[in-house]
Amino acid sequence: MNEQVQTFDYYVLSAEQRNRVMRNTYWLLALSMVPTVLGAWLGVYAGLGQIFSGGLGMILMLAGAFGFIYAIERTKESITGVYVLLGFTFFMGLVLSRMIAMVLGFKNGADLVMTAFGGTAGVFFLMASLSTVIKRDLSGMNKWLMVGVIMLIVGSVINMFTQSSTGMIVISMLSIAIFSAYMLYDLKQIVDGGETNYISATLTLYLDIVNVFQSLLALLGIFGGERE
Repeated sequence: MNEQVQTFDYYVLSAEQRNRVMRNTYWLLALSMVPTVLGAWLGVYAGLGQIFSGGLGMILMLAGAFGFIYAIERTKESITGVYVLLGFTFFMGLVLSRMIAMVLGFKNGADLVMTAFGGTAGVFFLMASLSTVIKRDLSGMNKWLMVGVIMLIVGSVINMFTQSSTGMIVISMLSIAIFSAYMLYDLKQIVDGGETNYISATLTLYLDIVNVFQSLLALLGIFGGERE
């Protein structure tokens, strides 16, 4: 047979269907960067990112993020899911604007932001390439990566109170490693047909990208920021 068919426990996806999910995911992921940039620009320009500082800010950020994620999963089978996802990416742009504004306070801040963006793009293209050449099943990675995410959350909450630069460096480095691995896992799920909905696929990849970007930006700010 010319058409390869991948069989799973609950569904059968043809190569054409898998390619369609991948193609739609890439298009929507690219589109999602537009409201993210707009949200980040507005947050920096108007100082809106400051509402996410401190304990109350973190609660607001988490409540907003989980609220959007819940709404996206509820509407992912319709075009409404696309609009909710784009609203979420605008919200995340506002969240990111606080760190971006801090980095832009350095003399070389704009260069650091672009370096973080380029580094994140490089990680994505590397993981995308690996996902197409790795033949083994990576589904077993999920539970270990989830443990890593829980450790990151706990560490981030603790560091929010201790304000340790060393803690921030460790957390950022671990975050880059964990979410780069998650990026590979999520891309492989799409390639193998384990993810059948392009909106859900876009959401998971977007979260991976955002976490890698902000962690890279934090490290660049710590090690490469030049004071005025």
